[in-house]
Amino acid sequence: MTSHELARIVFHHKELFILDVRNETEFSDWKIEGKGIEIINIPYFDLIDGVDSALDKIPENKPLLVVCAKEGSSVFVAEQIVEAGRTNVSYLEGGMKAWSEHLEPVKVGDLKDGGSLYQFVRIGKGCLSYMVLSNGEAAVVDTLRMTDVFEQFAREKNVKIAHTIDTHLHADHISGGRQLAAKEGATYWLPPKDATEVTFSYESLEDGKEIEVGKSKINIQPVYSPGHTIGSTSLIVDDQYLLTGDILFITSIGRPDLAGKAEDWVGDLRTTLYTRFKELSNDLIVLPAHFGKVTELGEGGKVAARLGDLYQDNPGLNITDEAEFRRTVTENLPPQPNAYQEIRQTNMGKINPSEEEQREMEIGPNRCAVHDQ
Repeated sequence: MTSHELARIVFHHKELFILDVRNETEFSDWKIEGKGIEIINIPYFDLIDGVDSALDKIPENKPLLVVCAKEGSSVFVAEQIVEAGRTNVSYLEGGMKAWSEHLEPVKVGDLKDGGSLYQFVRIGKGCLSYMVLSNGEAAVVDTLRMTDVFEQFAREKNVKIAHTIDTHLHADHISGGRQLAAKEGATYWLPPKDATEVTFSYESLEDGKEIEVGKSKINIQPVYSPGHTIGSTSLIVDDQYLLTGDILFITSIGRPDLAGKAEDWVGDLRTTLYTRFKELSNDLIVLPAHFGKVTELGEGGKVAARLGDLYQDNPGLNITDEAEFRRTVTENLPPQPNAYQEIRQTNMGKINPSEEEQREMEIGPNRCAVHDQ
């Protein structure tokens, strides 16, 4: 089973039973989830001498998917289960390594002058990227390092990538924005307050500037929204969509501690969420750069919500006491993303890890939110 096929199962809430044969530590840190997914963990080394002990834990009336880190162990276990007489058994092609890197494009909606907006769901890691398309041009927002996916999608849609934009300096995944811009001859945008240590040139993403995509002048309006980082900048697209980066999610808010500045940035975070965003239209559709749980996936896999509804439902937007807010976003936070310091250094251009090193740095959940549930 390919990661694309598995993503469609998760998006459409289809039933699937998963046997994950990674070790217990890897499994507890990060696993495949979904409304129709039932999953158990039996480490591979417990199954080397036979799968009999596992068979009574695996239902016969559901399709079975065997999963491991890179594929090999799952092939061995799946073959043994088939030999034991079970049918409808698959293994995940490329294992969790492939699942971590898979991007699934989902159409968000149409733009007023004939363009469209797509969300790229990195379902195995909870990352979200975006592509704005209009009149033969495109802009990619919060580009992931798998840049070939964006290049191929642009070719299919017959558009030229003119801009790549990072809403902030990422700490949970390696940005592909600069590399994609170099390949496509596009302009790379980054908030200047997040770029004080970068080793490369960029265009400043800041209030007062407008990024035009296509002849129809689809404007991307930056809105300075610090708190997750000091430079965090949200984008208003076509007066319909609010791309919030890691400052506001569907069920949580951005954490301020990934650059070691939690106490310094709490005030900025509160001002952005409780004052600046309050001045925007309630009808804007919030499109974040991450989701924490698959329960945030809506119709067809889309992650989106109306801003006014988030002010009703999102717990991070409903903490009236300022001292309580400060405690919430600085104490008892989820573990920080794996290798987040090295990822920040990579995104600054200070270190240049190999492809395999980058892949290892990104393994695991994103953990950019205050509420990791």
